Amino acid sequence: MEFKHISVLYNESLDGLNIKEGGIYLDGTLGGAGHSKGILERVGRCGRLIANDLDTNAIENAKVVLADYLDKVTFVHDDYKNILTHLDELEIDELDGILLDLGVSSPQIDDPSRGFSYSKPAPLDMRMDTEQELDARGVINGYSEEELSKIFFEYGEDKLSRKIARAIVREREKEEITTTNRLADIIERCYPAGYRFKHGHPAKRVFQAVRIEVNGELEGLYDFIYNVALRLKKGGRMAVITFHSLEDRIVKNAFQELEKDCICDKRLPVCVCNKRQEVKILTKKPIVASEQELKDNKRAESAKLRIVERV
Repeated sequence: MEFKHISVLYNESLDGLNIKEGGIYLDGTLGGAGHSKGILERVGRCGRLIANDLDTNAIENAKVVLADYLDKVTFVHDDYKNILTHLDELEIDELDGILLDLGVSSPQIDDPSRGFSYSKPAPLDMRMDTEQELDARGVINGYSEEELSKIFFEYGEDKLSRKIARAIVREREKEEITTTNRLADIIERCYPAGYRFKHGHPAKRVFQAVRIEVNGELEGLYDFIYNVALRLKKGGRMAVITFHSLEDRIVKNAFQELEKDCICDKRLPVCVCNKRQEVKILTKKPIVASEQELKDNKRAESAKLRIVERV
């Protein structure tokens, strides 16, 4: 399937990075390579881009999209949270900019075989890295009722998490749940008819929760955001796009901690904590999609962009 993807908050994120000619940049979530191409167009002949993605399909597609710039690109196939190790191997101590576009990409949702969407019959999968062992089928059929309920509540913020978990366990005892449409039907029946589609499809939150669990999307995110920001040069910028409140809260908290200066008790005569401000937050409120972008790309509806600059 062709890897087509509309880059969300494209101009806002690239302008926010304040890209310098000849700089070294990291796109930690390559996806459809739209943001990466924009960075490469601005860094000039001596610039460099480290382009990372967990999905091999994304990397292969990017090699076509970025064909005119391949001499300036280093591709990395891994979870972006492991990128610091790769930067060490590449002997890159400092970066001029970092871009992260978190969450699932449009091609992954649109390809039925990947099992991300509740609107298309498909095998339960949801793996961004198709080489990993754990998939959505394993979560739905292998996790206990309590574990499922916890995931649905914490990652999907679904108020009917217990009822849905109970229904799934009951149904899988009859027959293993192996398809997206069967799972969606089970979830749908847990909602009262009059309320079922009041806030979109009732399976939306559970599918999000399972996807987050399968791919470990929130695990270690705070520490990664904090540590990778420290790789920025003075004046370098980091832009992060999130698509749900849990991600955005983690990014916001990490940025706020990085911005803090001395946290000692003010009654102490001298600082003993050695905490120093590392970044300046440039977006006191997150940047969201314009009305025009929302008309052109409905999937930009929940996107939030936060930007910091190294001091």
